[in-house]
Amino acid sequence: MSAPARTFTVRNVQLVRALFAAAAAVMITFSPDHSAAVGLSVFSGFAIATALVFALSAWLVLRAGGRWPHVLLAIAGLLAGMAGGIPAWRTNDVFFAVVISWGLVSGAIELVAGLRARRAGEQAARDAITVGAFGILLGVVLLAIPAGLAQPYAIADAGEFMLTGIILGVGMFGGYAAIVAVFLGIAGLTPQRADAVAAATENERSASRIAPGGER
Repeated sequence: MSAPARTFTVRNVQLVRALFAAAAAVMITFSPDHSAAVGLSVFSGFAIATALVFALSAWLVLRAGGRWPHVLLAIAGLLAGMAGGIPAWRTNDVFFAVVISWGLVSGAIELVAGLRARRAGEQAARDAITVGAFGILLGVVLLAIPAGLAQPYAIADAGEFMLTGIILGVGMFGGYAAIVAVFLGIAGLTPQRADAVAAATENERSASRIAPGGER
């Protein structure tokens, strides 16, 4: 008799992560204030919520011996989210320091885990490699943005404005969250080869039961 299927799978993890990333992207996109306080507030909620998903999936989805990536990702996300959640620390420099560190560390963990999973022939390896690369890219892009940037500019018939480093930084995090949300959403909704094989096998068993001479 075959073991019962797990109710919480890798695809569920991807969809929940996509949901939290989408929420962060929407809050950043539709907020007229791209200050460090707003950016760190949104990032903190996103990082802690995602860390809880990793912590739960480490025990509900992954097998013993393969849980270390999600455990490390949960720790990294929880620490970064807690640092971003302290109101007194919500400055421009702290935003860049926290999000850059989180992007590079979590991205490297997920990238390495994805590469190891690909050598083992696991189906979700490509998704982990891609999302890990997105995290590292976020960290590198934020490193290239001067935290103290203040560039005035004007738009005809609209007035004068100021482009700052924190506006760019928060916007880049919002863009990262949007890309990850779309990618993980598509990955979570796309039928995997294992699912197709399982469905085909079940269909064959059902057909054999109703066919003459089949199982009863």
